[in-house]
Amino acid sequence: QVQLVESGGGLVQPGGSLRLSCAASGSIHSINTMGWYRQAPGKQRELVATITSGGNTNYADSVKGRFTISRDDAKITVYLQMISLKPEDTAVYYCNAGGTLYSSSHYSTFNSWGQGTQVTVSS
Repeated sequence: QVQLVESGGGLVQPGGSLRLSCAASGSIHSINTMGWYRQAPGKQRELVATITSGGNTNYADSVKGRFTISRDDAKITVYLQMISLKPEDTAVYYCNAGGTLYSSSHYSTFNSWGQGTQVTVSS
């Protein structure tokens, strides 16, 4: 089992900044890709940004230049630095991670989601 715990969401004015964190725990052998997704009311969940174990990043066009994803493998944590926030960034932000578990002498793959953290951009 892998647990992902997000933090850092909240209410911010347009143009403001927030930093989201997502810490992973469990019998993790390795993590490949970590990422952030978001879901606004009445909309489907969409990709925001991903980062591979090699540090390659991918961003949705709507956040390029404003959001930065990073990871600290020693802490098994992924971050999302968000600047110049807009009302349309309002959503529940979910952390995702995929990789390999090692438990009871067995390897297995996992793909886990966090519980989500609310980001509201409003004046």
